[in-house]
Amino acid sequence: MQPKIMMRKKSISASKASLVLFLCQMISALDVPLDSKLLEELSQPPTITQQSPKDYIVDPRENIVIQCEAKGKPPPSFSWTRNGTHFDIDKDAQVTMKPNSGTLVINIMNGGKAEAYEGVYQCTARNERGAAISNNIVIRPSRSPLWTKERLEPNHVREGDSLVLHCRPPVGLPPPIIFWMDNAFQRLPQSERVSQGLNGDLYFSNVQPEDTREDYICYARFNHTQTIQQKQPISVKVYSTKPVTERQPVLLTPTGSTSTKVELRGNVLLLECIAAGVPTPVIRWIKEGGELPANRTFFENFEKTLKIIDVSEADSGNYKCIARNILGSAHHVISVTVKAAPYWITAPRNLVLSPGEDGTLICRANGNPKPNISWLANGVPIAIAPEDPSRKVDGDTIIFSHVQERSSAVYQCNASNEYGYLLANAFVNVLAEPPRILTTANKLYQVIADSPALLDCAYFGSPKPEIEWFKGVKGSILRGNEYIFHDNGTLEIPVAQKDSTGTYTCVARNELGKIQNEVHLEVKDATMIIKQPEYKVIQRYGQVSFECIIKHDSTLLPTIIWLKDNDALPDDERFLVGKDNLTIMNVTDKDDGTYTCIVNTTLDSVSASAVLTVVAAPPTPAIIYARPNPPFDLELTGQLERSVELSWIPGDENNSPITNFVIEYEDGLHEPGVWHYQTEVPGTQTTVQLKLSPYVNYSFRVIAVNEIGRSQPSEPSEQYLTKSANPDENPSNVQGIGSEPDNLVITWESLKGFQSNGPGLQYKVSWRQKDVDDEWTSVIVANVSKYIVSGTPTFVPYEIKVQALNDLGYAPEPSEVIGHSGEDLPMVAPGNVQVHVINSTLAKVHWDPVPLKTVRGHLQGYKVYYWKVQSLSRRSRRHVEKKILTFRGNKTFGMLPGLEPYSSYKLNVRVVNGKGEGPASPDKIFKTPEGVPSSPSFLKITNPTLDSLTLEWGSPTHPNGVLISYILKFQPINNTHELGPLVEIRIPANESSMILKNLNYSTRYKFYFNAQTSVGSGSQITEEAVTIMDEAGILRPAVGAGKAMASRQVDIATQGWFIGLMCAVALLILILLIVCFIRRNKGGKYPVKEKEDAHADPEIQPMKEDDGTFGEYSDTEDHKPLKKGSRTPSDRTVKKEDSDDSLVDYGEGVNGQFNEDGSFIGQYSGKKEKEPAEGNESSEAPSPVNAMNSFV
Repeated sequence: MQPKIMMRKKSISASKASLVLFLCQMISALDVPLDSKLLEELSQPPTITQQSPKDYIVDPRENIVIQCEAKGKPPPSFSWTRNGTHFDIDKDAQVTMKPNSGTLVINIMNGGKAEAYEGVYQCTARNERGAAISNNIVIRPSRSPLWTKERLEPNHVREGDSLVLHCRPPVGLPPPIIFWMDNAFQRLPQSERVSQGLNGDLYFSNVQPEDTREDYICYARFNHTQTIQQKQPISVKVYSTKPVTERQPVLLTPTGSTSTKVELRGNVLLLECIAAGVPTPVIRWIKEGGELPANRTFFENFEKTLKIIDVSEADSGNYKCIARNILGSAHHVISVTVKAAPYWITAPRNLVLSPGEDGTLICRANGNPKPNISWLANGVPIAIAPEDPSRKVDGDTIIFSHVQERSSAVYQCNASNEYGYLLANAFVNVLAEPPRILTTANKLYQVIADSPALLDCAYFGSPKPEIEWFKGVKGSILRGNEYIFHDNGTLEIPVAQKDSTGTYTCVARNELGKIQNEVHLEVKDATMIIKQPEYKVIQRYGQVSFECIIKHDSTLLPTIIWLKDNDALPDDERFLVGKDNLTIMNVTDKDDGTYTCIVNTTLDSVSASAVLTVVAAPPTPAIIYARPNPPFDLELTGQLERSVELSWIPGDENNSPITNFVIEYEDGLHEPGVWHYQTEVPGTQTTVQLKLSPYVNYSFRVIAVNEIGRSQPSEPSEQYLTKSANPDENPSNVQGIGSEPDNLVITWESLKGFQSNGPGLQYKVSWRQKDVDDEWTSVIVANVSKYIVSGTPTFVPYEIKVQALNDLGYAPEPSEVIGHSGEDLPMVAPGNVQVHVINSTLAKVHWDPVPLKTVRGHLQGYKVYYWKVQSLSRRSRRHVEKKILTFRGNKTFGMLPGLEPYSSYKLNVRVVNGKGEGPASPDKIFKTPEGVPSSPSFLKITNPTLDSLTLEWGSPTHPNGVLISYILKFQPINNTHELGPLVEIRIPANESSMILKNLNYSTRYKFYFNAQTSVGSGSQITEEAVTIMDEAGILRPAVGAGKAMASRQVDIATQGWFIGLMCAVALLILILLIVCFIRRNKGGKYPVKEKEDAHADPEIQPMKEDDGTFGEYSDTEDHKPLKKGSRTPSDRTVKKEDSDDSLVDYGEGVNGQFNEDGSFIGQYSGKKEKEPAEGNESSEAPSPVNAMNSFV
């Protein structure tokens, strides 16, 4: 049996990552599940896991290590062939094999010679299930031969002529890297006129007098052995002729009008044209009959070299280079043919089968010319391998029928042509295994009610076991729509309820046996916030509190977190977090914002938010504060060469004490009109000793500062000119950074005018290469802050220093800084790029770091370019928008977020230095799995009748997979907005409308509609609709009510005439209550009356009816008026009298007063004792209606 378990149809929690890994292994059919106990028991043929490269160049001075690692069960044994014959390592004392490994170690450092071990090696890993073989590994020692001695004649060249200096390096393995330098080990400067060709020769398009020198030296660097060979110096002498004759372009290389070049697919194509002429020709490249490929074409060596990376057959054609100057042009056509070594279309994959099953191994490759496909079995050509009746070879396919355990073997597919070969091992493993359940026994699952529950039953067996689920110890087999059974054994309960709690048993059986496993499910109550924080408006410096009272499952431990504006609360002791509230003391304006209460448990999370608005407190009279007045009467005393004393008189503080004085100066000699900060002193000080610099014409001014701000500057002091001196300091911020691969740009911050200390300011710039025993090279420059050193090696460290000097002498010796010459673009792309898809929107990419020596600059990081190729659900392409993620430093992995589910993507990785990006790695293709769909694009409800509604909908804008169905849920809503029972309908994915029948008439329904993929349900869209009213008054049966009947009813509370009538009645009652309240107040008795008579105030006058105020408040005995401004006794109480209509009868004390217009602005309180009044403030006066509400 070939184990193939489909991916889950629903989303699976992160806690089941191990199961997902197991499923991925099964889908790939490359390995048995990565379960340690299972791996110990299952037999498996050998698989080569690591081997040396096909073309292996070794260092002849070091031991040779030829790698061969393999895995299998039982562990494989290893053997080797050399040049096609058995290699007996026991007979060679210099050769050993690592324990439990096939890796060979050839001891060269103890007397062995690398040349003696040149040859073609192949490793075989074998166990009882078959034999796997490695590639043919060609071992060759590297060579770095010396330059042959030759007599070099001086080159005498006329100015304007062309010249070629031949390098002709010794033939090495691998070929050396060529560069030209002088006797001082400085790279010779190159330009459009002078440049190095691909063959290492140095070409001069036209020579000039400055080209005369005797030290043109060609160097060959053999990287493998880390050696450099030097050619004898070449002398060039240019003799001048005036005037120089202009010449039209002539090609120096390649010669003739046409040439040909063959390149292999995937390699870098390099084409070169170098021309002679005066003026120097400019090179331009075109492709005849086509365009140069975008994003893969680069121009190097001053446009003389055309570079196309990752070439393919489509890049074949004629490429023309055109050399042009003002006198004419020359051209050359290079016919390029792209061939291809074999590359995989479909590499064979391992097969795991059960006895009696069928299977196929497919091996498909392409190349130019088309490769030949041949098969081997256990390392032996299949034509002479032992017969297997279950096997049939059909070209690039092996067909297996009714396999048996003896059919297990390792097959090799070899695809080869004249440019190379591919070799792949793929095993056929025939297993007969009883079922095994890999999920942990008695595993506990906890979910929240009304959410899905996923119970795992990961299994393995051969043949593939059948899976059944039971609930309880003696429960029957689970079936029906309330459960979903996944191919990987998982049981899904889409909507778990409290009664879903219990023990579930998974049973796996095949013809070889049966096994079962129990898991347990607990369904918890959802966490709810039963009292949410509310919107608050608070005055500044007040106190505010937000509540967050929750209800949760008793077995879950909740934690409450408060956020402000979606961030953590400020670290401020004014914020007090209680068990179920948040209190903010002494509120300020910065506390304004949104406050969120988040409740978390191990299973769910809920939140609620409220806004706090802070308003200003009532204005109070304030003292007027202002900035201080400026100081005056500035005086300079005690003038010395490097110091002076400044004194002044402060101005008015303006109600805010002066905190400090700021002293500024003007340099009338170097920067007239510009004021600079000198120092500052405390506000109690009016004299300061100032340090001065030489060669400055000083003026001073003083600024006073208080809490309000800064004063205007004082009037300037008298001027004081100091004497000249040597510079005291050197330039700062000295840096050395190359702008080109062959230069070093030294920069610094120039000294200010007053820092020069005298006239004639200059800079001495010095440099030397670090870690090389060189003398300092120096130049003296003036009026600049940059110096460029040319002809430097690429990206090497330099020691740099910059010293100031003027007409009086030098500044102190400067400190040295380390800089680097210019960077060049990285040489190689990151290798071994791997992509691991984590979920439908996230992937992780890995790559091997590039060798630091190939970065050729400061490693800044890696850039990952990735783009969507197409959506797998729609099969439609769109404009490719590449996205770029940058990972800083030497990081070798990164996450790709925001991917679209069920889509195909490509990516590549590039290394980045300060110069730019290196070449891209080959594009890596990966696909994201399905996700849940978006909500349907619309839901329309039309054609309402008495008992039906028509629903129409649009498919999701983003299906994120293959839609399998739609889910429609609906429920009635009564007049009190309560929801009725919920009905659920599953609709096929190809439907776009339906008629919903057997509904109640004149009833509002709420609909919930969403789509499903195999992963799960997407977000839902909701809509409401009403069936029409039965105008004929016919009795209709209610849905789901059996024989019960529902008659036509009209809710009187929704009728307009009834609402108007109720409003009129309410208004009439309100008016009657107000009149009753006023009449009762007129009849009250007040015990303060006697006190008022005894202490009559002549200024208090009775209130009159004609001024719009209340008339008189009196009882039936004395009819005396209540005086305006009358007060309660000093103990703030009102004693109850015999009158039945006094407010005191109802426990209402009176604490208030009348406005000048006679309106009552006091307040009613249920207490008989009142707190002392606070100043002139009073609470808001209640309306008569509010008073009556309290009264009643």
